Amino acid sequence: MSIHEHTSPHEVEGRPTGPQGTQLFAVDELRRYASEAAPAAAGPASAPSPVLEGISGGAKGLRFTLRAGRQAIGRSAANDIIIDDSSVSASHAWIIAQRRQYAIMNTLSTNGTFVNGKRIHETTLKHNDHVRFGQAEFVFLTREPGAARSRLLQWILVGTILLIVLVAMAWWLI
Repeated sequence: MSIHEHTSPHEVEGRPTGPQGTQLFAVDELRRYASEAAPAAAGPASAPSPVLEGISGGAKGLRFTLRAGRQAIGRSAANDIIIDDSSVSASHAWIIAQRRQYAIMNTLSTNGTFVNGKRIHETTLKHNDHVRFGQAEFVFLTREPGAARSRLLQWILVGTILLIVLVAMAWWLI
């Protein structure tokens, strides 16, 4: 017996469905699924996996890993990045990744999209840009904090070792 023989035409496994069998979820269920999935998206920011990290408003503590292509941002459950803050519009903005760059575009927002305090329609994001959707503020991270300093220290160490080797060779030859 198929599952449809046990339930009404608009119900699968006790869950209401749309006319084509699409399962419908309550907002609380979606929030629970999103919170369960959040640890998979968490992790250090890096060049191949930029993130939006919440720093104030309803965004504080949130972290979204960005992927290639377009991601919709807003309060509605239909978005790729859902921000549960009343100042964020249902369909607020898009982040579009192409050719190793991330652009942000305001869509149908009431309270605007801001980058580094300036209201934007569309702009390219850079590491450490502050992005605000309504009152929810994020920082755009493309690499781990301190990674540049760590590389500088590595180069200094390599240079110091090479210098010591050259001095030792010159002393030995003289």
